[in-house]
Amino acid sequence: MASAYVPAVEQIRDVSVEKFGSDIGGARRGRDRYRRIKTLISLESVGSARFLRVGDGFGAADSWGVSGIAAAKQLSRYQPVVFEATNYIGGVWKHCSYNSTKLQTPRCDYEFSDFPWPQRDNSSFPSHVEILDYLNAYARHFDVLKYVRFNSKVVEVRFIDRDQEISSIDSHNHTLLSGKPMWEVAVRVNQDDTIQLYAFEFLVMCAGKYGDIPKLPVLPKQKGPEIFNGMVLHSLDYAKLDKESASQLLKGKKVVIIGYKKSAIDLAVECAEANQGVDGQPCTMVIRTLHWTVPSYWIWGLPFFLFYSTRASQFLHERPNQSLLKSLLCHLFSPLRKMVSKFIESYLAWKLPLKRYGLKPDHPFEEDYASCQMAILPDNFFEEADKGRILFKRVSKWWFWSGGVQLEDNTKLDADVVLLATGYDGKKKLKTLLPEPFFDILQDSSGIIPLYRSTIHPLIPCVAFVGYVESVSNLHSAELRCKWLSRLLDNQFKLPSVQKMLEYTTKEMEVMKRTTKFYKRNCISTYIINHNDEICEDMGWRTWRKNNWFSEVFGPYSNQDYQEHK
Repeated sequence: MASAYVPAVEQIRDVSVEKFGSDIGGARRGRDRYRRIKTLISLESVGSARFLRVGDGFGAADSWGVSGIAAAKQLSRYQPVVFEATNYIGGVWKHCSYNSTKLQTPRCDYEFSDFPWPQRDNSSFPSHVEILDYLNAYARHFDVLKYVRFNSKVVEVRFIDRDQEISSIDSHNHTLLSGKPMWEVAVRVNQDDTIQLYAFEFLVMCAGKYGDIPKLPVLPKQKGPEIFNGMVLHSLDYAKLDKESASQLLKGKKVVIIGYKKSAIDLAVECAEANQGVDGQPCTMVIRTLHWTVPSYWIWGLPFFLFYSTRASQFLHERPNQSLLKSLLCHLFSPLRKMVSKFIESYLAWKLPLKRYGLKPDHPFEEDYASCQMAILPDNFFEEADKGRILFKRVSKWWFWSGGVQLEDNTKLDADVVLLATGYDGKKKLKTLLPEPFFDILQDSSGIIPLYRSTIHPLIPCVAFVGYVESVSNLHSAELRCKWLSRLLDNQFKLPSVQKMLEYTTKEMEVMKRTTKFYKRNCISTYIINHNDEICEDMGWRTWRKNNWFSEVFGPYSNQDYQEHK
């Protein structure tokens, strides 16, 4: 029980940066001593006494975002220690947002269950500044800032070897309280020359999938940015510019944008707005993979939630661990599922000039929704394209030349600035932080991180991962998973055996692969209600959270439905 725990942060020692570097080298040369735990420590034995939220990647900055805030709030009775590399909170809303960035849903769909937005019935999409104000207000209201150690970068974590023989992952059925430090955490404060070492029983990784480590394109030799005479920026670097600097970077310049997801679309609009007037230059979007975009949450006069966000609509979709009867029904209803996707596609093809600009994807709409890649278009995106300020080039390969970007058909695009909206490498961020053997087993052969209840890796002891499995509302998912984690660590319920967790995550990954070709994004949007039902069952809550059966079957779910008193 939590009341039996006596909080105590154990700061082991301070070491110099040089000494710490040599320690790392020695540890890596001798890491065969960790090999015997690779298959190994049952997660029924995770400790519940001391928590750490690791808020940054190795050698890069990160911010305390919605997952970290949710974890600190739900685990506050344990007096958690939160290491944050920067001096602010907000995560991607702080350091990966442009001046024009807005939430893609109304504010009522992006709020904590115990902290409604002011004017939550306002149907407009809040700006990133409004979201930062909301997150700061939440942190102050629940007094979680006292747990945060700002300007404290986690540079490495190490598993502390226990004098315990591990014979089989099926032979463990321990309680959650281990009573022993399990992880050593190295922290560098304010870029000081001293590394502080701490010991903890349990880690909560909330570093997130986005920000910090950009995903850069792999280009042919001698055809990379080094031969380009202009400026190349990743969207992460562009987001650090203030409004005036961003405008000056784009104004009157020939700009090429690589990508066609939400960040690329927002960049194109900002570029077009900076190039109004006779002296303005068009920007060109170089697109390898098209994705479906929607202008609003209404499809042929019907609210979008009816198609994917109710129990009735999600009943049509496959889920892990479903019964034989449910599998048969899913097979029988597959034509209806395809009809829903075609119905939405028909509206988008009618509403948007996709064929005119060659922007109609080849894959079904459902595949983008199932991989959490559906983007809401800025109001003036195609308006600017119609004025010739946004151009499109569809290619499978491209590279740099001295004057800009060259396409596979040998077309050369002149450019002063090339913006890479190519995403982030969240898995690399984790793998550079975790020690061997854990970074080797972090993801499976297909590139997916297997997380039971989207939180616990069956083969990595005494660690939880929050914010790595996506849904339509990541704030909603993060809060509910942190509530689940809090009760798990209170021993209110127990985890299955490691073998059963692995079987479950394998089934979950198989569902993702059958649902979308973009399965590596680790998104569960098509069965999120069922996923939340399983979390509620673990916690002893009612799975049907609404007041009447009609709302339960045909109404959308929000965080307000998962308030604890319901």
